[in-house]
Amino acid sequence: MGKVKMKRKSTRIDMTAMSDVTVLLLTFFMLTSTFLQKEPATVVTPASVSEIKVPMTNVSTILVSPEGNVFVGVTGEADMTIADGKWATDSIRREIFVNAIGNYERFTGKTLNMSAFEKQQAIEQFAKMNMFGVPFDRIPEFFRLKSEDQEDWLAGKDLGKGALANVRPSDVGIPLTDITYRDEEGNAVTTNEFQIWMRAIYNSGNENLQNAMRRGEGIAVKADHSTRYDVVHSVLDNLQTIKYNRFTVMTALKTNED
Repeated sequence: MGKVKMKRKSTRIDMTAMSDVTVLLLTFFMLTSTFLQKEPATVVTPASVSEIKVPMTNVSTILVSPEGNVFVGVTGEADMTIADGKWATDSIRREIFVNAIGNYERFTGKTLNMSAFEKQQAIEQFAKMNMFGVPFDRIPEFFRLKSEDQEDWLAGKDLGKGALANVRPSDVGIPLTDITYRDEEGNAVTTNEFQIWMRAIYNSGNENLQNAMRRGEGIAVKADHSTRYDVVHSVLDNLQTIKYNRFTVMTALKTNED
């Protein structure tokens, strides 16, 4: 009696549904992702033997270019964290911008020449920027520019030409020049624009960022190896002046060739 042959079943798996899900996920991430802007200056950090890693979230980064220009940036919660339909880091940056502008106007008695609409537009643009460094009195002009002109301004490119005809090298970076104002008791108090920005970052309302800054993990200074020592020292001295005594100085890992 012959063997009964079992009918072979097809092992083919229909991947149509899986492909549809993949395309939907890819489309979602493409539409909702926030692409980081490049840093305004290329910085080559000095070498060291330290292997301590700087946190990727809940950190304020202070960038000091080879020319000595100072920029600040903030990364809050992981960008996949969404609160009230908005990216967490964007929300923090909005608060920072509003706080910094408010304190500058209160300390100096000056009002930035911006309409309510322009101010709201500036807030939304600032929320997408990973690094910023422009004097307060030039902020209205900065945010009226196209994004490519803003990038050139921060990078110090094509200054005095075209859309940047009125921009000078001194308009690049956050000034460390002293500002003196009177407090509520009439006492003279000295601060500067860099300190105003750092206080605004701390007071942005994000508890995790505040805790990280208190521990010293939330402030990272990234300076080029060729930046003048007095500039870097001034930045560190300003941090200590406003009681941020713990911070990280970013370095590259030293190799055998160094």
